[in-house]
Amino acid sequence: MVSRKRWLPIVALLLLAASALWPPVAAAATAAAGGASGGGEADHAVQQHSERISGSAGDVLEDNPVGRLKVFIYDLPRKYNKKMVTKDPRCLSHMFAAEIFMHRFLLSSAVRTLNPKEADWFYTPVYTTCDLTNAGLPLPFKSPRVMRSAIQYISNKWPFWNRTDGADHFFVVPHDFAACFHYQEEKAIERGILPLLRRATLVQTFGQENHVCLKEGSIIIPPYAPPQKMQAHLISPDTPRSIFVYFRGLFYDTGNDPEGGYYARGARASLWENFKSNPLFDISTDHPATYYEDMQRAVFCLCPLGWAPWSPRLVEAVVFGCIPVIIADDIVLPFADAIPWEEIGVFVEEKDVPKLDTILTSMPIDDILRKQRLLANPSMKQAMLFPQPAQPRDAFHQILNGLARKLPHPEGTYLQPGDQRLNWTAGPVGDLKPW
Repeated sequence: MVSRKRWLPIVALLLLAASALWPPVAAAATAAAGGASGGGEADHAVQQHSERISGSAGDVLEDNPVGRLKVFIYDLPRKYNKKMVTKDPRCLSHMFAAEIFMHRFLLSSAVRTLNPKEADWFYTPVYTTCDLTNAGLPLPFKSPRVMRSAIQYISNKWPFWNRTDGADHFFVVPHDFAACFHYQEEKAIERGILPLLRRATLVQTFGQENHVCLKEGSIIIPPYAPPQKMQAHLISPDTPRSIFVYFRGLFYDTGNDPEGGYYARGARASLWENFKSNPLFDISTDHPATYYEDMQRAVFCLCPLGWAPWSPRLVEAVVFGCIPVIIADDIVLPFADAIPWEEIGVFVEEKDVPKLDTILTSMPIDDILRKQRLLANPSMKQAMLFPQPAQPRDAFHQILNGLARKLPHPEGTYLQPGDQRLNWTAGPVGDLKPW
């Protein structure tokens, strides 16, 4: 543990430096969320106190995908998508909503083609996270059957799936463990990726190295966080960052993990037990109405794993200029070829959580200020958001960039007549039931 005598002057310097930087960070957040920039002075402030990503990553982040690919959207019966939202509009606001907004974006995108013969990619708009509990949590148990049914539909109606077994198709699968379709890791690993999706490109929030539920070539995206809601909670640009470390969320999940130790692999429990009384750490299970405002007052925002390694906290931290402290071993982060996560965040191994206070108070102030300047770059924030309407360099466009970089399709994409790579009867028996 860091002694009080040691950390007080360090934190005082950090908070002073952070408050000096904060006004342009707020202006950048407004611009990224699609609001007014506040005029020329705000724009100048962003330019003065933000930093462009150096090297190829910065170029990738600012790529324009239009003209580099064409996407054909299958016209599915409404039961696979729009009817689900009509039945339960809560799907539009939960952290899995990227699958819905990606569909809406593509319908009016310049990359859309109505001629499937000229398409580079095929998109199947199926919403697999819209079967919700009373508490608003997605039930994954029907998702494999919904997905199988949609694939059967497109393979029977059009010839394009059958000529590649889906290798030139992409699907948005924003479940906790993506196309493994379960919220508990052990069950997800046991299930594995839905067999019919094993040649397709998966656009997913889940990312962890050497994991059954992440196959090579997948595109990792941020979870959905509502841009308009975040914009509505922007606070005065003169507000100093008076909180050193901030976190709101569960530390234990007694309902699903009554014995403890399995949820978050014990990392969140360790946070609570080690730092619940530490004045440097503003951590609690309470989720106040001022949650977004509090993040804008913090220097560091903790982003620990839960049941899955990802959460919307990562998006919120970046948008609000709060340095994300990522506690999730082997995590694969969104758009890692475009966003320099090592430069804007702090990575702490799960076993090192008890040393978190020492790690953060030992960081050189110059390093912290540079991370904040990078976070103040509007392009960085924009890449984490799914705004409506879409904007240049947002998450929609980053997904398209990822698909464009996969072209041309590699040898072996197109099958020989009569060749079939997928086993339509593979998988758990329950998945094979009609939907």
